[in-house]
Amino acid sequence: MLTINCELLDLRALVAVSDGRSFHRAAQQLNLSQPALSRRIQKLENAVGTLLIERTTRTVRLTPSGQEVIPLIRRMLDEIDGSLVGLMAQGERQAGRITMASVPSATVRFLPQVLQQFGEDYRNTRVRILDLSATECAEAVRTGEAEFGLSLPVSVDSDLSYTPLHEDPYGLICRKDDPLATKPDVAWADLIGMRLVTVHRASGNRTTLEAGLAAQGINLTWFYEVTRLTSALALVDAGLGPSILPRLACEGPEARDLVWRPLGEPVIARTIGLLKRPAAPLSPAASRLVNLLTAAWTAA
Repeated sequence: MLTINCELLDLRALVAVSDGRSFHRAAQQLNLSQPALSRRIQKLENAVGTLLIERTTRTVRLTPSGQEVIPLIRRMLDEIDGSLVGLMAQGERQAGRITMASVPSATVRFLPQVLQQFGEDYRNTRVRILDLSATECAEAVRTGEAEFGLSLPVSVDSDLSYTPLHEDPYGLICRKDDPLATKPDVAWADLIGMRLVTVHRASGNRTTLEAGLAAQGINLTWFYEVTRLTSALALVDAGLGPSILPRLACEGPEARDLVWRPLGEPVIARTIGLLKRPAAPLSPAASRLVNLLTAAWTAA
């Protein structure tokens, strides 16, 4: 049997460097000197027999081998940490840790109240939430980094299942002083020729929206393009133009001074659903959290 000689701190060192993309930040987090941190990483690389970190004068990133092993290490550390919390719980109910992945806008509306309900039964279970894109959510669930995910539809395979929970319509988001903010009914035709703010083509939100528009033969002018929904809201708030965003994405504090207006026929919506690995049964605590989330979404 192959034995790998390494310590927990070696594993935590790799995770810290991966998260912070910096030896300096990782060393501060672990309360180590940078030479000591480098020795930890080198020891782990020697133990597994391959380089895990690629470091240049400007960047620090995982090698392909590092990218492959990091989800397994995270899962291992989560299980160890959860077990230690359980030992310290002194008989209190259901200690441990749950990791879930979610597209950011899916957590705004229901997650806070659901976590309050969940905490009444599982007061010692910590919940780690990974804010990721739809593609990244699927990968996190597939690799086991997350037990389940709330995400847009993705191309699934035999390793994943997807259950739709909620239809989230796209609408106009604009400033309160925009004439469209008080127009009785806003139609897609009102937006033709306007300089609109949008998210990057790689975003699942952009893909879903453009597919719906193409099906109806609607052509809009995407003038400002950003990576994140929060950046789109910031540009709208600055007066650079309105945007077309799903309703849930406009219910957070970033949109408190903006107005979201529904758009008439055709109604274009994205689907928020539950992503799981059928071959990996959920823990009792994770099952309870999933049931609460499912009930909240389907009742909306």
